[in-house]
Amino acid sequence: MKIKPLADRVVIKMLESEETTKSGIVLAGSAKEKPQIAEVIEVGPGGVVDGKEIKMELKAGDKVIISKYAGTEVKIDGEEYTILRQSDILARVE
Repeated sequence: MKIKPLADRVVIKMLESEETTKSGIVLAGSAKEKPQIAEVIEVGPGGVVDGKEIKMELKAGDKVIISKYAGTEVKIDGEEYTILRQSDILARVE
Protein backbone atom coordinates (compact mmCIF):
# COMPACT_ATOMS: atom_id res chain seq x y z
CA MET A 1 0.00 0.00 0.00
CA LYS A 2 1.31 3.46 -0.88
CA ILE A 3 0.60 6.65 1.07
CA LYS A 4 -0.13 9.81 -0.95
CA PRO A 5 -0.30 12.87 1.33
CA LEU A 6 -2.70 15.70 0.49
CA ALA A 7 -2.07 19.46 0.35
CA ASP A 8 0.96 20.51 2.45
CA ARG A 9 1.40 17.15 4.21
CA VAL A 10 4.60 15.11 4.22
CA VAL A 11 5.04 11.40 5.03
CA ILE A 12 8.26 10.63 6.92
CA LYS A 13 9.90 7.61 8.47
CA MET A 14 11.83 8.17 11.68
CA LEU A 15 15.48 7.13 11.67
CA GLU A 16 16.66 4.93 14.53
CA SER A 17 18.20 6.73 17.51
CA GLU A 18 21.54 5.80 19.02
CA GLU A 19 21.39 2.82 21.36
CA THR A 20 24.68 3.60 23.09
CA THR A 21 26.11 6.81 24.47
CA LYS A 22 29.47 8.22 23.36
CA SER A 23 31.08 6.60 26.40
CA GLY A 24 29.69 3.17 25.40
CA ILE A 25 26.76 2.85 27.81
CA VAL A 26 23.89 0.85 26.27
CA LEU A 27 20.54 2.61 26.73
CA ALA A 28 17.37 0.80 27.71
CA GLY A 29 14.33 1.32 25.47
CA SER A 30 12.65 3.66 27.95
CA ALA A 31 15.79 5.80 28.32
CA LYS A 32 16.04 6.63 24.62
CA GLU A 33 14.74 9.96 23.42
CA LYS A 34 12.28 10.04 20.56
CA PRO A 35 14.36 10.60 17.41
CA GLN A 36 13.97 13.93 15.67
CA ILE A 37 15.71 13.07 12.41
CA ALA A 38 13.62 11.43 9.71
CA GLU A 39 13.65 10.58 6.02
CA VAL A 40 10.99 12.01 3.72
CA ILE A 41 9.06 9.20 2.03
CA GLU A 42 6.39 11.13 0.11
CA VAL A 43 5.41 14.80 -0.33
CA GLY A 44 1.97 16.27 -1.02
CA PRO A 45 1.32 18.57 -3.99
CA GLY A 46 1.09 21.81 -2.00
CA GLY A 47 -1.41 24.33 -3.34
CA VAL A 48 -3.70 26.70 -1.47
CA VAL A 49 -4.03 25.87 2.22
CA ASP A 50 -6.06 28.17 4.50
CA GLY A 51 -6.03 30.84 1.79
CA LYS A 52 -2.24 30.83 1.39
CA GLU A 53 -0.23 29.42 -1.51
CA ILE A 54 2.05 26.65 -0.20
CA LYS A 55 5.09 25.64 -2.27
CA MET A 56 6.53 22.26 -1.30
CA GLU A 57 10.28 22.55 -0.72
CA LEU A 58 11.03 18.93 0.16
CA LYS A 59 11.35 15.79 -1.94
CA ALA A 60 11.43 12.06 -1.23
CA GLY A 61 14.78 10.99 0.20
CA ASP A 62 15.52 14.26 2.05
CA LYS A 63 16.66 13.91 5.66
CA VAL A 64 14.91 16.37 7.97
CA ILE A 65 14.69 17.46 11.61
CA ILE A 66 11.15 17.66 12.97
CA SER A 67 9.47 19.06 16.07
CA LYS A 68 9.59 16.51 18.88
CA TYR A 69 5.88 15.73 19.09
CA ALA A 70 4.72 16.77 15.61
CA GLY A 71 2.49 14.80 13.31
CA THR A 72 0.29 11.73 13.39
CA GLU A 73 1.87 8.30 13.63
CA VAL A 74 0.39 5.57 11.42
CA LYS A 75 1.30 1.92 10.86
CA ILE A 76 0.88 0.50 7.35
CA ASP A 77 2.04 -2.95 6.24
CA GLY A 78 4.04 -3.30 9.48
CA GLU A 79 6.00 -0.06 8.92
CA GLU A 80 5.60 3.03 11.10
CA TYR A 81 5.28 6.42 9.43
CA THR A 82 4.48 9.94 10.57
CA ILE A 83 2.29 12.34 8.58
CA LEU A 84 2.80 16.03 9.32
CA ARG A 85 2.57 19.47 7.76
CA GLN A 86 5.60 20.84 5.97
CA SER A 87 5.62 23.71 8.51
CA ASP A 88 6.31 21.18 11.34
CA ILE A 89 9.65 20.36 9.71
CA LEU A 90 12.37 22.51 11.22
CA ALA A 91 15.32 21.92 8.89
CA ARG A 92 16.78 19.81 6.10
CA VAL A 93 19.94 17.85 6.99
CA GLU A 94 22.62 17.90 4.28
